[in-house]
Amino acid sequence: MKISRVKESRIGKVDFDHLSFGTTFSDHMLRMNYAHGAWQEPEIVPFGPIQVMPSLSTLHYGQTVFEGLKAFRNRKGGVNIFRPDMHAERMKHSCERVCIPVINNERFIEAVEALVDLERDWVPKARGTALYIRPLVFASESYIGVRISEEYAFYIMTSPVAAYFKEGLNPVRLMTSGDFVRACPGGLGEAKTAANYAASLLPQAEANRKGYSQVIWLDAVEGKYIDEVGTMNIAFVKDGALVTPPLEGTILPGITRNSVLQLARHWGMTVEERRISIDEVMSSIEDGSMTEVFGTGTAAVISPVGEIHHKGKNVIVNEGRIGPVSQKMYDTITGIQYGEIDDEFGWVRTV
Repeated sequence: MKISRVKESRIGKVDFDHLSFGTTFSDHMLRMNYAHGAWQEPEIVPFGPIQVMPSLSTLHYGQTVFEGLKAFRNRKGGVNIFRPDMHAERMKHSCERVCIPVINNERFIEAVEALVDLERDWVPKARGTALYIRPLVFASESYIGVRISEEYAFYIMTSPVAAYFKEGLNPVRLMTSGDFVRACPGGLGEAKTAANYAASLLPQAEANRKGYSQVIWLDAVEGKYIDEVGTMNIAFVKDGALVTPPLEGTILPGITRNSVLQLARHWGMTVEERRISIDEVMSSIEDGSMTEVFGTGTAAVISPVGEIHHKGKNVIVNEGRIGPVSQKMYDTITGIQYGEIDDEFGWVRTV
């Protein structure tokens, strides 16, 4: 792979003790172009601006998808990448959904590993931090017209990050989505497309204005069944069982979601992937049968929920504290990511 290194690293200007999320980027990025019916050879170049025309297809018609995964400093000083195989497979599926030529899973993983290996000094050392990895692919042909592009650009950039939510592992406050919907059956909900996130911005802003961290998305057909929460999947502990909405085409198949389900089954918990209504959630929290609610996602890993607001009514989950299942999930997943716990599941690739 061709590598063009920066003349002088910017790493000395980064305050690794006060990282935010997604605002600082490492020295290099990987790029690969698609033209004449095939992906070309990737190369690593200095991170910086890319030049595009105002008629760039993606700017008008949104033919773009992305991924998000993390690398962690392990206790031996090496770097662990968490579940890149699943991220590669999900990106492949996302590409297929919006007619982007797929990138071979092995090639995707090799590209991620090559960039992380070059940028290993950018992987922060403190517990709770990571190197966030953002692969992105978009239609790069310059034209105005609704059709499938014939040219594409694939980039990977990396960013040292701290916790995603300012609350950290403390429980967050959620409110339901009201008249807004995230995705309909047959739509883009199960693909990691930019359009899904654009649709979430207004309801998210309204939730924030009212003092809530995230939105609980209800289904687009009946407006009663829970899909996702903000930028994460969601799980519930009811009568000792782990309950989560099923993958039926409207929610993103989360890698952390998959990890949580594997762990729950490994620990002998009953796991139910089923439709769950907001009414069931509210009443189960009130009668005490539902003891925990938490979000699952790459950015936050586990985000416990302390309060839910729906149609003017608030319920408090587990007295506003993190529950034992949420805590154990967080401790186990992060323990594997940082190499503090043996990886029984083959989730980590070390570079």
